[in-house]
Amino acid sequence: MAKTSAQKKRPNTPRPPVKARGGRPAGLFTWVAVGLVVIVVAALVIIKVASGGTAKSGSSSFTPISAANLTALTTVPASVFNTVGVTSPIAQVSSPQPVAGQPELTATNAAGVKVPEVVYIGAEYCPYCAAQRWATIVALSRFGTFTGLGNMSSYSGDVYPNTPTFTFVKATYKSKYLVFKTDEEYTNYLDAAGTYYASLQKPTAQESALITKYDTPKYIKGLTSSDAGSIPFIDFANKFLVAGASYSPTTLAGSTRNNIAAALSNAASPVTEAIIASANYQTASICSLTKNMPASVCTSSGVEVAAKAMGLK
Repeated sequence: MAKTSAQKKRPNTPRPPVKARGGRPAGLFTWVAVGLVVIVVAALVIIKVASGGTAKSGSSSFTPISAANLTALTTVPASVFNTVGVTSPIAQVSSPQPVAGQPELTATNAAGVKVPEVVYIGAEYCPYCAAQRWATIVALSRFGTFTGLGNMSSYSGDVYPNTPTFTFVKATYKSKYLVFKTDEEYTNYLDAAGTYYASLQKPTAQESALITKYDTPKYIKGLTSSDAGSIPFIDFANKFLVAGASYSPTTLAGSTRNNIAAALSNAASPVTEAIIASANYQTASICSLTKNMPASVCTSSGVEVAAKAMGLK
């Protein structure tokens, strides 16, 4: 049986084999409060997700995102971003952590232009990845367009079971400002032997090198050596890093995917506030990479507040 994020709290839940090594604890999350960056390990995971896996084209249970939810995720009104800023009354929300003195990670976009590269590594079973995807999709949609997103829920036997979310497994992203690359390493169900999550996508050698170097205590404050390799891991061009969810997955508990998406146009929704606060932080990070382009996004009041909170302005 597969070990979950909640092993310490719920020892009777399914567990992955002890022999799994070299990998991915599934969930450190951090936050910012009262202007002071506070790094917290919440329900720190002791699971180790092996860094490799057999590449597959997609999950056997892949279901495309609905048109209504795609629209809700990718066209959040500017007024919502500006009203929320970085404030959430129900969840402490962390920003990406800045990294100094590292070479910028770049890639060539569809037009042949060298632009900043953002890399996401996660897994479909992971509840922390489930929470993070909402904010990351919203933030990136301010700079480009997604196609191929699919519906997903985190593993039913893990902490924060069945957290509603989406998967990047078949997604593509187009932007003139940046390149976004993703890997969902494992599905949200067990393999045929029932001993681990089924393999899905394997990081490239370059992506594995980024994880090995940056997803560590040297660059992630609050991360211990035993939890190096936490997912979700997001590398914003080697200039900003995320390891774990930027807000607790419990924020989404009891909500459906459709209800969360529909509420993204309502700045007064508590769940929306957590997602949008995180999205504004990520947007501010990306704006620092794109030289504040597009200006309509990067000079908006919500992003300005986030940038100031992060010490970027």
